Amino acid sequence: MARYTGPRVRISRRLGTPIFGTSKYLERRPYPPGAHGPKSRRKYSDYAIGLMEKQKLRFFYGLQEKQFRNVYERALRMRGVTGEKMLQILEARLDNLVYHAGFALTRPAARQLVCHGHVRVNGRKVSIPSYAVKVNDVIQVKDHATSKTIVQKNVEGSTSRVVPDWVRLDREALSAALLRIPTRDEINPIANEQAVVEFYSR
Repeated sequence: MARYTGPRVRISRRLGTPIFGTSKYLERRPYPPGAHGPKSRRKYSDYAIGLMEKQKLRFFYGLQEKQFRNVYERALRMRGVTGEKMLQILEARLDNLVYHAGFALTRPAARQLVCHGHVRVNGRKVSIPSYAVKVNDVIQVKDHATSKTIVQKNVEGSTSRVVPDWVRLDREALSAALLRIPTRDEINPIANEQAVVEFYSR
């Protein structure tokens, strides 16, 4: 299963956003990487802006290009605003909900937790990070000492993180449920999803 293993700070500096959660390097050097550094005065075309917005979302949710394109095409077939539907599909991924529940400290860690079989959905083992969780589905930690120890430690370390209103978390039972599909305002995306839609619709 492919995953991004390249330089993260460089990507964050290029896109001008702390994609991977670390911002201290971006604060120190708030300009794109390269030989010209802060002297660069490059003007971006509409195509380049759309590409950058797409890359922000893709790296933020940890998807490969083909996976992200499939999300867009799936959203395009749904009724409603394509950009908002795309965000809702991304938020309803199993690895993303595992992260929101605090079972993992980062999205890549949530992806690994799912791939290693530590998570159950409605009592059944699901090891696919992109699994689309439906409303009222219950996400539970595997009833095994190792799984519970890992997740319990992560839950204790993520108490400062706010659990979204659309996710119900039971810290004692180490379970969570998707109560409803979030709206665009509740998701508060890291990028302009409309620019992504325009980029793919060219």
